[in-house]
Amino acid sequence: MNLHDTDHALVERAQAGDARAFEMLVVKYQRRIERLIARMVRDADLVHDVAQETFIRAYRALPQFRGESAFYTWLYRIAVNTAKKVLVELKRDPVVTDSARQRAGEDEETYRVDNELSDGETPEALLASKEIAATVNAAIDALSEELRQAITLREIEGLSYEEIADVMNCPIGTVRSRIFRAREAIASRLRPLLGTREGERW
Repeated sequence: MNLHDTDHALVERAQAGDARAFEMLVVKYQRRIERLIARMVRDADLVHDVAQETFIRAYRALPQFRGESAFYTWLYRIAVNTAKKVLVELKRDPVVTDSARQRAGEDEETYRVDNELSDGETPEALLASKEIAATVNAAIDALSEELRQAITLREIEGLSYEEIADVMNCPIGTVRSRIFRAREAIASRLRPLLGTREGERW
């Protein structure tokens, strides 16, 4: 039984009233949904709440799920919409927005807690890799919401172009364009670090 069939069986059981089946879907996808939300909301304190709201909405909408797309693609769409709703609310509350910015800054500083060097890592190589990671994160943060969402779903979550088009509710050509533009924006920031020329990938 493949991944889609397993999800389909759990969804059918959940739709028939088996709460345990839905709990299994939550356990299966909670980490991935939280990673997606963290990329959009950028406030660690809110990620769990938004993820929880996503699963509540999904449970309530489960009777309307017809299986035209994969369950996790449908779930991602709900997560994206829930996160967008929170982002709109954050813009209305500058205190929370400042808190989110401060939290994002703290995350950048502490993204590598372990300071021990692994085999083959010199202090110079570690510094370079940290600089590259920070540059990539800054480049992603500077993208428009649509470009950031597209590149996150593709490069971090590993969704196909078809699945991203479904999640973002847009044509596949638009998805390809957004991912290309996002990659170009990231590459333009990385070129000075990596010494690559225009038109070259990192």
